[in-house]
Amino acid sequence: MVTIRLSRGGAKKKPFYHITVCDSRKSRDGRFIERIGFFNPMARGQEERLRLDMERMSFWKSKGAQVSARVSSLVKDAAAPTTKA
Repeated sequence: MVTIRLSRGGAKKKPFYHITVCDSRKSRDGRFIERIGFFNPMARGQEERLRLDMERMSFWKSKGAQVSARVSSLVKDAAAPTTKA
């Protein structure tokens, strides 16, 4: 089964995650089919926190890929308009 999930990178105490499409039997940080974005939980100031290719996400979902719980919540964040007051 193909899944869309996070793959951890970065340094100790400074995580950085790639959003990857991979075979569910592979390890978390192992071989992947395609990278479709990233998530930086430590972003400060003007740094980009989340980038996601929604076109590729919908393509893989149409092919039957399962989305992890964390990635699905990130998709909702990416789809919601960001307004700064």
